[in-house]
Amino acid sequence: MDKLSLKERLKAEIISFSGKMSLYANDFRGNIIEIDADEKYEAGGCINAFILAEFFRQIKDGTIHPQDRLVYEGSNYVYGSGIIRFLDCGLDMTAINFARLMIIVGDNIAANILIDYLGIDNINNTCQDLGFKNTKLHNKLDFDEYEKLGTTTARDYGKYFEKLYLGEMFDEKLSNEIIGIYKKQSTNPMITTDFPQYYLNSEDTGDDELISVASKSGTMDYCRNDGGIIFTPYGGYLLTMFTKKFRDPLYYNEHESYRFGSKSSRLLFDQYMALRGRF
Repeated sequence: MDKLSLKERLKAEIISFSGKMSLYANDFRGNIIEIDADEKYEAGGCINAFILAEFFRQIKDGTIHPQDRLVYEGSNYVYGSGIIRFLDCGLDMTAINFARLMIIVGDNIAANILIDYLGIDNINNTCQDLGFKNTKLHNKLDFDEYEKLGTTTARDYGKYFEKLYLGEMFDEKLSNEIIGIYKKQSTNPMITTDFPQYYLNSEDTGDDELISVASKSGTMDYCRNDGGIIFTPYGGYLLTMFTKKFRDPLYYNEHESYRFGSKSSRLLFDQYMALRGRF
């Protein structure tokens, strides 16, 4: 065994993490890195990605239309991430705008409205049809009512983004539309924290934006997760990271899961860039 292979260096990087971390990465050049990629985790907000998949499946099938009007009712209130909880009940928006809020700001109320609109069974059936065999939405996002909300694995989440990157999430047009939503999502607590920020921000630098990310993170008391596609001048690669069983349940930027996840992401980034588009 090569103890200095990328996989072994990743394992060495997270050896001091108090919890459990699983990882799945693909450079789309034939190199896949897996660390306990089939272990099940609470998905947190990452389950929203699978809700979004069902949303676009029903659009493709003609069951729903993105301009359908949906209304925020008090029965869908839940605390946590998002902005709708600060707004009055009766808010009326298009379905696509609720979907955007669910992903871009991780809005839990928007997710609940879409779960009612699409149907839990439909969401789970589509997960199975797409090959995400270890992914399931168990309940609506209500942290007081339910202990288990959604489960998935680093592999399933990675396969999800693989389908998007390859244009295989229903079709190439829809795949690109979905990627466009994820690119607007700015919360990447693990993926980009340790990246060279200069390459991510053309607005401040005035230079070309060389690196972009299409991703969705998820956080609960007992999980910190992140995953998506990293686009570079050499091509794109994907990375998903899931954590659990850590000591500290608090939410803050220096949480150890974010620190160890960020270190792992930077290791992969540096290898990919050094080898000009592969691991």
